[in-house]
Amino acid sequence: MVPGDRDSGLGLAEVVAAFSLATDLGLGQPMEHVLRAWAIATRLGEHMGIEDESAAALYYTAMLAWVGCVADTPEVASWFGDDIAFRQGGYEVDLAGLPMFKYALARVGTGSPALKRLRLAVTLIMTGGKPIERGLMSHCLSTVLMAERLGLGAEVCEPLQQWFTRWDGTGVPDGLGGHDVAGSVRLFHLADLAEAAHERGGTAAAVELARSRRAKQFDPEMVDAFCVVADELFDGLDEATDWPAVIAADPRLQRRLTESGLDAALEAVADFTDLRSPSRSGHSRAVADLAARAGELCGLSVDDVVVLRRAALVHDVGMHGVPATILEKPGPLTSTESERMRMHSYYTERTLARPPALARIGAVAALANERLDGSGYHRGLSGSAIPTGGRILAAACAFQAMTEPRAYRAARTPKAAASELRSEVRAGRLAVDAVDAVLAAAGQQRPRRAAGPAGLTPREVEVLTLIARGASNKQVARALDITAKTAGTHIERIYTKIGASTRSTATLFAMQNGLLGSFEPVDL
Repeated sequence: MVPGDRDSGLGLAEVVAAFSLATDLGLGQPMEHVLRAWAIATRLGEHMGIEDESAAALYYTAMLAWVGCVADTPEVASWFGDDIAFRQGGYEVDLAGLPMFKYALARVGTGSPALKRLRLAVTLIMTGGKPIERGLMSHCLSTVLMAERLGLGAEVCEPLQQWFTRWDGTGVPDGLGGHDVAGSVRLFHLADLAEAAHERGGTAAAVELARSRRAKQFDPEMVDAFCVVADELFDGLDEATDWPAVIAADPRLQRRLTESGLDAALEAVADFTDLRSPSRSGHSRAVADLAARAGELCGLSVDDVVVLRRAALVHDVGMHGVPATILEKPGPLTSTESERMRMHSYYTERTLARPPALARIGAVAALANERLDGSGYHRGLSGSAIPTGGRILAAACAFQAMTEPRAYRAARTPKAAASELRSEVRAGRLAVDAVDAVLAAAGQQRPRRAAGPAGLTPREVEVLTLIARGASNKQVARALDITAKTAGTHIERIYTKIGASTRSTATLFAMQNGLLGSFEPVDL
């Protein structure tokens, strides 16, 4: 048997369940919110006699429905500031028509100077909220891409395109409503919001919310059934979301992942995680490749190198719990902001804590920010408490981050980053053998591409690399010494060749094809 075809010990349902915990963080909801909502939707579907064969489609639709919110994070933050707070507040408002417009206007430009808030509010009014609608469509496109990369079919991908529809047809896309909306979407629309309402105010609050949106956002027949059996639907939810046990007991959720399939799934998780911050595009994959090469140089076993690479792919999954206003802040963080940033390592560990096969990966992933002198986070481990894999991951993550641009600084050259890593060794924070291996691995020169994927020219690959890292047309023009019009023409051609329609889908293409590690960083 080819090694990549062996059973990895994990199923697809387990991996997407773990990722849903990170999605909860990005929504500003308690962890396992999505899993509890899925349990509610499943119970309601069973009560209504909805076909058994649709159960798997409901599961994957529920787990992935909100994944696209990471793709539109930069845009949401540019309009409304703290993207997590904005999504959290949205659970208490019927986001359609006048209520949605009022909600958006009340939060537009949050955290920005008054003049900028006014300018954004005027733009929102003058455009009739079109930027928000475009963001919703981008969300759906990105979510479907995730589902496709996980090998899911039309029974999941088509419903995911309908996530922002409404029963009354006033959602996105406009006019699609009623029974034309997939049953899995209608079930989860109700369950998602009902679970959040129940968390805030109990069963009575959930029932009140359902009735208030009957025949508007929600299927009236489902609302009527929900209200009759609401107490039963919420009963014992904590036990129902011992999700490894629930998945193991459900024959409809037993799709196993091969070793190569697990790698592909974790790469998808890595790519979508990096979408939260344009400057981090491709970061997780680059760290994974660097750490794996360094692990081989350090003499780690083949099995340990595999675990290390997988841990590096998901070491930043906890970033879903950090607002974009912190990730992209151009200046120093406040003490409160620093604490929120440090929490992402804890979130990574908790997201990947179950089942045991995933916990092994998570235990290494959570070590990316630990330091030998105990000054790291989140556990503050020191010395021998940090295993070799964790030491290598810490050095690889530090080196790669230094060579990437951040909102508060330009990218460092590999030479400057190497010097900084040596300083960290002298200060007793990073292990000398790990740093030596990482620098040796990073010193292997990669040839420039003579031609890019999808027929992209070398110049088009350069342009795609820049826009994937968040550059505007003007910044691309300045970096490549071309006119803004020429940059725009290149971007149009790139989108046509790769079949992309948004920055998020173009960025995912660049990450999947390894383009973001093919060029020296450019100071925009």
